Amino acid sequence: MADRPGLMEGKRVLIFGVANERSIAWGIARCMHAEGARLAFTYLGEALEKRVRPLAEGIGADLILPCNANDPAQVAEVFRHVRERWGGLDVLVHSIAFANREDLEGHFLDTSLEGWRTALETSAYTLVSLTREAAPLLRESRGNVVAMTYYGSQKAVPNYNIMGVAKAALEASVRYLASDLGPDGVRVNAISAGPIKTLSAAGVRDFRVLLGLAEQRAPLRRSVTADEVGKAALFLCSDLGSGVTGETLYVDAGLNTVAL
Repeated sequence: MADRPGLMEGKRVLIFGVANERSIAWGIARCMHAEGARLAFTYLGEALEKRVRPLAEGIGADLILPCNANDPAQVAEVFRHVRERWGGLDVLVHSIAFANREDLEGHFLDTSLEGWRTALETSAYTLVSLTREAAPLLRESRGNVVAMTYYGSQKAVPNYNIMGVAKAALEASVRYLASDLGPDGVRVNAISAGPIKTLSAAGVRDFRVLLGLAEQRAPLRRSVTADEVGKAALFLCSDLGSGVTGETLYVDAGLNTVAL
């Protein structure tokens, strides 16, 4: 039997949010690459470039570009390069989140206005701004947007605080963006991954406790991997997910289905 063509053969995928080899976004990149996608990556600052560039070059990325997603000029420059190199775009991956450490710990009641703005702008509004820039290209290809979220958007999770609110805003944004872009054939979805040891997770106090509880209580009695999230993204962004939009897909070994 001849090898089948890749599910993403020739598809142009732009990924925001790879920080290192443990990143969920990197798991997505690997899965997309294995199915024939062409990839472009952004990185934030020189320190992350040293981690991202070798990974991206190792799988033959077409573009590796600096970008602070909160800076409209830098975002516009990224999409200028995408248009010039590819002439279009099939998938936008949003895996960006940030909150000040002091706004993750203690009481949510004490969240500062500055902390609120920082978390919501970086973790939720960037999905809107990046999708707006990508929309003309995605409309041409009837493409996809996929964003990363977490169950702390639905339930109060210790030491997650403002990030839970930001993720709730992200998930609502997914639904509204899906409504806006659906008539053009563009699909927008989110993946809610279970606890995974990433650079971002290191900023959550007592993350190991949270991970341990997840492994004990999830129906599958284990945590999930970045590659499993990548396979879910592959489903959503390929023809296999052609009827799915505006959804939050849980990839958490079933943890969200049980009472903790």
